[in-house]
Amino acid sequence: MKAFRGRPSIFQEDCIAERRAELDIQGVSLQFGGVQALSDIHLSVHTGELFAVIGPNGAGKTSLLNCITGFYRPQAGKIFFNGTDITTLPPHELVRVGIGRTFQNIELFPGMTVISNLFLARHTHCTYGLGPACFFLPSVRKEEIRHRRILEEIIDFLEIQSLRNKTVGSLPYGMMKRVELGRALALEPALLVLDEPFAGMNLEEKEDMVRFLLELNRSWRQTMVLVEHDMSIVMSIAKRIAVLNFGEKLTEGNPQEIVDHPEVIKAYLGDDETTT
Repeated sequence: MKAFRGRPSIFQEDCIAERRAELDIQGVSLQFGGVQALSDIHLSVHTGELFAVIGPNGAGKTSLLNCITGFYRPQAGKIFFNGTDITTLPPHELVRVGIGRTFQNIELFPGMTVISNLFLARHTHCTYGLGPACFFLPSVRKEEIRHRRILEEIIDFLEIQSLRNKTVGSLPYGMMKRVELGRALALEPALLVLDEPFAGMNLEEKEDMVRFLLELNRSWRQTMVLVEHDMSIVMSIAKRIAVLNFGEKLTEGNPQEIVDHPEVIKAYLGDDETTT
């Protein structure tokens, strides 16, 4: 990764100390009609962790992320973030308490430029109103300079300097994924939730994304919850892993414990008796 021109301000030590991210999921269950998407899920994620959730298709991984980020409201159980019950909070309120996310299907504005997409994420940090903005008062100019500085740091970090004025819809898929990560970082989240950030990428794009996530986690202690199908990536970067299957938690542990667990092997490979 390219060297930084000094530490990005959003990742300075005092900011890192403030980004406490203790997530506690207690007995969460979710139903869609007669389909049990999640059943009595218990999980905890601690500050500075890179925590992965894996499982076969239909295991309930994205449903769990949607409960954490307020897109779904579970019928049972509680979700706590830094000791506060966030179970019923809508997505925009969860952004304010420090939870940002990326999506399995890219949710950018394709007709807008990269820098404009990133700027949209700063709205939650704007303190001025319509009147001062219309007259572009000194206080507004000062705040806009800070927003711009943070975005420039993110652009440098993600190595997308040459793309800042390009429309998102004209970019390769892997670059769109990178821009979406940048927009999530522009929220300055304490907890970053990533739904299949490597999906649709080629090998080189995946290697770049791995570098970015490891740098965020190791150097800046960014707490992350990651859902991903590429097991080679998950096993190489995650500290702890939880395995879901048919909406239930099979187990959790470090990568080696997960690889060796018989129930995990069965979920992914099937019963030996039924395999031909």
